[in-house]
Amino acid sequence: MSNSLYHSGFRGAMYVGYRGDLPDWVNAGERVSIQGYDNVMKVKNIKEEMTLYFIPLSTSYSLTNYKPNFMLDLLNGPAKELDYMFYFDPDIVVKQPWACFEEWANCGIAVSEDVNSPLEELHPRRVGWRTYFKEYNMSLKCKSNIYVNGGFIGVNKSNLEFLKLWKNIQDYMANAIGGLENSIFSNQTYKTTIPVKKGFQIFDKSDQDALNAAIECYKDHVSYIGLEGMGFKEGYNLMIHALGSPKPWKTNLLSRAIQGHQPRLTDVSYWRVNNTPFSAHSNLEIKRKKLSILVAKIIGRFYSK
Repeated sequence: MSNSLYHSGFRGAMYVGYRGDLPDWVNAGERVSIQGYDNVMKVKNIKEEMTLYFIPLSTSYSLTNYKPNFMLDLLNGPAKELDYMFYFDPDIVVKQPWACFEEWANCGIAVSEDVNSPLEELHPRRVGWRTYFKEYNMSLKCKSNIYVNGGFIGVNKSNLEFLKLWKNIQDYMANAIGGLENSIFSNQTYKTTIPVKKGFQIFDKSDQDALNAAIECYKDHVSYIGLEGMGFKEGYNLMIHALGSPKPWKTNLLSRAIQGHQPRLTDVSYWRVNNTPFSAHSNLEIKRKKLSILVAKIIGRFYSK
């Protein structure tokens, strides 16, 4: 993620919220305090053009439900002077020049279509959101049948209020999902911990459903890019998003090839990124993975499902 951002032309600060243990390449950095946060691990490239701040988070929320909170805390703290704020899931590889993203955020709230899109205006889930949030005196109105992915959002200074709206929507959603500690990812096996209810599950994607509901409630511009935005179909791919499991860094490419599965676009994109300026993998591991991709593609010419 960080290396793809760097090679896209991004220069600046990247704030990484985390729980648990950090990898060795991060622990080799400098421990610092920044506005509002202590025990932050600071990692920067040699030319000091890009700095990563690894911030320990103590919230009980599932981190997927903590996105707007974290962004707002940063904007009220160490990132308060920034002109733009972007959130990326860590399993995304950036493909296009960084200037594209800044231009995109100037068009409105920058969001990208999800694989579960579209949801029409009278789809029971959309109707369910409007009915649910009406009890909280929030009026939702469908802007588009596009259902966006919660793994990316971009805002500029003129539309930061959207983050407050998204946070409020999630706070109101909490009762419906048994608390914001619950999500589709909470148990790390991609099996939801959100209580099942009769009828349509209007919040089974938690933060992502809340994001889409917030878009319906938002009064200003929203800039959508279609399925091609995250590499879910061919076209102008700004990003490649590795949905589901296994992630590219955990995939056994040769084993999958023997089972008849070609390397995925997410696998190829991940291992193509140069191992600079941040070395999360050894050069030997990267060479092995690139060779595995080549061998897997050759196997795929003769055997595939």
